Amino acid sequence: MNLPRRKLLHLAAGAVAAPVVLRPACADTYPSRPVHLIIGHLPGGSADMTARLFGQWLSERLNQQFVVESRSGGSTNIATEALIRAAPDGYTLLLASPANATNASLYEKLNFEFLREVEPVAGLIRFADVVIVNPSLAVKTIPELIAYAKANPGVLNFASSGVGSTLHVAGELFKMMTGVNIVHVPYRDGAPAMLDLIAGVRR
Repeated sequence: MNLPRRKLLHLAAGAVAAPVVLRPACADTYPSRPVHLIIGHLPGGSADMTARLFGQWLSERLNQQFVVESRSGGSTNIATEALIRAAPDGYTLLLASPANATNASLYEKLNFEFLREVEPVAGLIRFADVVIVNPSLAVKTIPELIAYAKANPGVLNFASSGVGSTLHVAGELFKMMTGVNIVHVPYRDGAPAMLDLIAGVRR
């Protein structure tokens, strides 16, 4: 599926602004039983921490358990399909992310239409991507990083939480804007990428 750039940006903005979606609810007293909050990422990453913090807050506020359920893989498509297959009773929520917008242009065929089959409930967080390096790399600023990358094309790697993730798209934009040759290394999620970065592992 090819989307115009303006349409893609519109979808991305919508995904960031309203990151929790659910199937339409029809219960009189909500919630009267545990609610499942699905995330498309591995435990230990930023999405997992966000879901658990908000899940705990909602549990305390609504006197009902909110269960965080990880369905990682497929650039969040597995989690999204789990939401769409769930009963439309409001007891299955999804912590959506910008990947839910970019997937529409990255995958030729999806088993769902995100904008038609989900409803936004609330925006939870806004965040900025940052560049971090292992201390063994002798750069302290972005200009120093660009200079090092240009002097050593193809030597540096940049990790992301998967193809099509926010970090992947941001990394490719950084490469395009600066003209550097840095190799993308996709991980299953952000947590294992961070562990390898701290340990100085090169892939």
